[in-house]
Amino acid sequence: MSPPKIEGLPLYAQLPLGVRLREAATFANYYSGGNGDTVRLLQDAAVAESERFIYLWGAHGAGKTHLLQAQCHLAAAQGHAVAYLPLKELAVISPEEILEGLEHLPLVIVDDIDAAAGQAHWETALFHLHNRIRERDGRLIMAGLRSPAALGITLADLRSRVAGGLVLQIHALRDEEKSVALRLQARQMGMDMPEEVAVYLLRHCPRDMTALFALLEVLDQASLAAQRKLTIPFVKEVLQQMAGAAAAESS
Repeated sequence: MSPPKIEGLPLYAQLPLGVRLREAATFANYYSGGNGDTVRLLQDAAVAESERFIYLWGAHGAGKTHLLQAQCHLAAAQGHAVAYLPLKELAVISPEEILEGLEHLPLVIVDDIDAAAGQAHWETALFHLHNRIRERDGRLIMAGLRSPAALGITLADLRSRVAGGLVLQIHALRDEEKSVALRLQARQMGMDMPEEVAVYLLRHCPRDMTALFALLEVLDQASLAAQRKLTIPFVKEVLQQMAGAAAAESS
């Protein structure tokens, strides 16, 4: 599904069909830990004529998608049109259907560029998009799991474009920082999470922040439905219910 052309372009985050931004994916909800300088650069890039080409990389769960979607929210709030493209979801579609006309936008964000690695038609299309954005003085932000040299992109010209801008690495949080991040996110969602509950989750659940934040949304819904606070006994009950539902679904 192609975005509308520049004439009468609406000032919001443009999303292909089926793609959604998480409302909680904001800069206010992101605990940067030792990534403060990187986060500030990404904030500037969302609303200002700062770095025109940025490549953000880091391991799964480090918070790349959260930060990219936070840029979308911030840009839209400031009246800037922005397109967000998670290639993990979109790389099965023809790139012509997705990328047409995006060079007219002031900001284009491409997540999961790894998903396009090795796909000649996508690599070529992204290379040409980069060139069209450069010609129109726009800004392009891309993100992946690995450094530009280790991405597995076969098109040399695209590798050069990815590495040619500002390259930023996002580092995973340490456990004590994850605890702070969890409690911050819970507070933003209107929940009071004691420190011992955060520690319990880190000991008994997947440790990447993407999975932990998804679990917070489940706990939020369960807490509201049961009218109970986040305590270790309550969290245990919810996790047991989740495990039981998953076992029943797989049987």
